[in-house]
Amino acid sequence: MEKTSTSLVEDFQRYFNLELASEPAKLAQVFRIRYRVYCEEFGYEDAKRFPDGLESDEFDSISRHTLVSHTATGMAAGCARLVLADEDTLMPMEQHCGAAIDREILRGYDGRRDTVCEFSRLGVDGAFRRRMGEKASRFGEIDAIDCSHREQRTFSLIAVATILSGLALSEILERPHCFAMMEPFLPRLLRRSGLIVHLAGDEVDYHGLRSPYYWETREMVAGMVDELHEFYNHIRDSFARGEPVAAALNEGSNGQPDVRIAPDSIP
Repeated sequence: MEKTSTSLVEDFQRYFNLELASEPAKLAQVFRIRYRVYCEEFGYEDAKRFPDGLESDEFDSISRHTLVSHTATGMAAGCARLVLADEDTLMPMEQHCGAAIDREILRGYDGRRDTVCEFSRLGVDGAFRRRMGEKASRFGEIDAIDCSHREQRTFSLIAVATILSGLALSEILERPHCFAMMEPFLPRLLRRSGLIVHLAGDEVDYHGLRSPYYWETREMVAGMVDELHEFYNHIRDSFARGEPVAAALNEGSNGQPDVRIAPDSIP
């Protein structure tokens, strides 16, 4: 019998490539997406601070970055980062939205902040969101997770892949306690696919109304719907496999990636 449907993994692999971004040229692509989304399109950050067109901050040097590229064109399509906390360094949400966070939750990780991380700077380039009329948020319409109308929602897989990439990194790096600032609609959409997040504080106006959330990676993975779980396993296994990936995860001084960008590395 002729196969009439494909899995999320097959859909994604047909059009996109997901990788760890650690080399300067790849990081430049990540920062370029962030500049277009966070500075030019939504105005969350002041574009004048980044005359080179690369949006970055002090947390990038303690982060792991992922990049989605469009296979046919080589265009950078989406990105995200996982910020690795430690005893001496605040996470971005602690620095910018500290008053909104439930301090009791954070105190529960005192002395073991090396198990904590923050998922942030998720973005999908507007060129891909506009192809589906997706302008409501910086990562488009992630309701595509419900797996219907595959051809129509292929580009929304960029957002799905970046979210799953953060989960995969948190598992591989043994950072199971994850935090993120989320718009009100996002937790509801995640729950439709079995991705459970927990409120970790109060709503705050930071680049629009957002609230702090946290999740345990094991709980998140266990609750996934089957097809999403297959997609997650594919991403996690691809990250965990091979020497190049191991090098990307451990690159730089003190185990951190070197995020300095040379001018001739900028695409």
